[in-house]
Parts: sequence; C-alpha cells; structure tokens
Amino acid sequence: MTKKQKILSAIAAAVVLIACSLLLWWKPISAQMFDWFVADTLENQLEQTYQPVRQTGGEQEQEEPGVVMTEPFSILLVGSDQRKNEKARSDTLIYAVVRPMEPEVLLISIPRDTYTEIIGRDRMDKINHAYAFGGIKMTMDTVEHFLDEDLDYYASVNFQGLVNAVDALGGVKLPIEKDIANRDPNHEKFTIKANKPIYSGQEALYYVRYREDSDFNRTKRQQIFLQSITDQAIQLNQIDQIPELLNIMGSNFKTDMRPQMLTGLASQIMRGGDPKITSFTIAGEGEYIDGVYYDVPNEDDLEKAKHLIDQWMSPQGPEPAAAQGETANPVNTEAQSQVQ
Repeated sequence: MTKKQKILSAIAAAVVLIACSLLLWWKPISAQMFDWFVADTLENQLEQTYQPVRQTGGEQEQEEPGVVMTEPFSILLVGSDQRKNEKARSDTLIYAVVRPMEPEVLLISIPRDTYTEIIGRDRMDKINHAYAFGGIKMTMDTVEHFLDEDLDYYASVNFQGLVNAVDALGGVKLPIEKDIANRDPNHEKFTIKANKPIYSGQEALYYVRYREDSDFNRTKRQQIFLQSITDQAIQLNQIDQIPELLNIMGSNFKTDMRPQMLTGLASQIMRGGDPKITSFTIAGEGEYIDGVYYDVPNEDDLEKAKHLIDQWMSPQGPEPAAAQGETANPVNTEAQSQVQ
C-alpha cells in the first residue's frame, strides 16, 4: 500500500471505530445528556403537574430524590375527553404495572362502557362515569374495587392536549391499513386516510376516538397509540423537546408522582433500553340494562387481569406465559376500520 492509501485506511478504520463506539454507547450518552441538560428544567416544569388526590401515595413516593426506583409499582392511566362545554369524562382507563429495572410495562385496558359498581355513588354504571361523578379519586377507588387491586399512582391527560404534543414530536406512526371514517350522524365527522407514513395530532385524536366498530377495538387502538407515541418520544433527537412538550401539555397533564420520581424513571429507562410493553384488554359482552348499553365484563378475562397484575407486581416478575398478555384477545384489524 502507498503512504496515501495507508493514511486513508487508517482514517476509515478510525471512522468505523468511532461510529461503532457511538452506537454502543448511544443509550448511556443520551441518558447522561438527559441528566445534565434536561432533568432540572423538567423537574421545575413538572411541579405544575403534581396534583395528589389522596392522603397517601405509593410507598416509593417517600423516597429521596435521585434514588433509583427498583420495586414494581402500579399506576392508573386516564385519558379524559372534554369537548367545548361538555363535562369531562374518562375515555381511556388503563391499569399499568411498571417494572423499572427490566424495564417492562403491563397495560390492562378497561373498556369505557364496562358495567361495575361506582364507589362513592352506591350504584352500578359505566366505569367511565366515575370520572364525571367524582374525578380522579372516585375513578381510582372504582378501578381498585373492580379489579380488587391497589393503585400506587395515577396520571391523567386530556386528549385535547395530545394534539399539539403529537405535532411537536413530528407526528406519530399508526398501523392504519384501511380508511377509517366516522359516518354516524350523531358522531363527529372525519376520515383518516390509510397507509400514511406519519399522522398528525388531530388524526391521532380521531384514531383513538373512533367508535363505530366496538368498544373493544377502540380500546385496542388506544393501546396502539400509546405504544407508538412512546416509541416516538424516546428517540434521542426528542430529548431536548421534553420540557417544550410539558409546556404544550400544560394543565392537560396531572399526576401524583413527584417530579424527581418521573425524571429518575425516565433516566433509568434510557439506560435500560426501550421498554417492553405487554397489553391485555378485559373483554365484555354488550348488553342493554334498563335501556342503556353496557359492556358486562367477561369473568375469565377479569380473573386473568387480576392474575397478571399479581404476577407483575411480585418480586419474581411474570411467568413467561403471563408476558404474552394480549394473545388471549387480539384486536380484529379488519373490524377496526371502515373502508371509505
């Protein structure tokens, strides 16, 4: 080799070595950048989102700032839908178990029309009505009673706040294979075109709101959206946008997890790799009771949900079969869309 060729070969080898090193340390570097440049600002902004609704929270709430979360914890994810002068209602209810050391997340979705006792009202009704009657506290009490499982925390977001947040992230990928059209004259009119590479915040909102097939499939779409927006948000080039996203969300996001816990958890997940998400939906049978439509929960699904939660909350973690989650009741992709 000539001297020039040797120099070029050395430069090429150095470039490859640097590229491989960056690839290997991409996650730790991004996590360190988060700790250095984002965490403090983020904690200040998260103060406005901190809104406890109970006298005591989960055990880990008492941990000192900066302590790594090691134990599994449960959190109720609530997506509320308030339009114009309407009263707010919970459109999405998900009992989540987070195993921060893995990291793995279990999502147990509860359809909005599920027939159950509303705690604090002493009556049977749709589970999403608990939010309209008594806000997040009555919703947590009702979900705990329904599943016979405790909740450590909650996080609620108004869907209207998601529109701008999704747009700020550059949109979101959604697996829409056929046009989805709302045609019922009593529903909001819209059409979402299929096979687009990216969907806007408004289109994502339509996707989770679409209701002209079944409550079960609607719940599945919400799970798909959560997975997609999570994938989008954890990309490295979105780290510096996190404070901006919180500003965009503003009063639309509330939780009783302390800011230091949230930033610490975010840093942990960055260092541990992309979180693995397992989903399960409690299916129900549609039934009219006193002229009102409800989803009467399937008892086998309800018991399986409780069993999954128990396993995921245990120190040992879920058995391999328990991590399959949604394989027991997969979404009917043909039924979730209406062809334009």
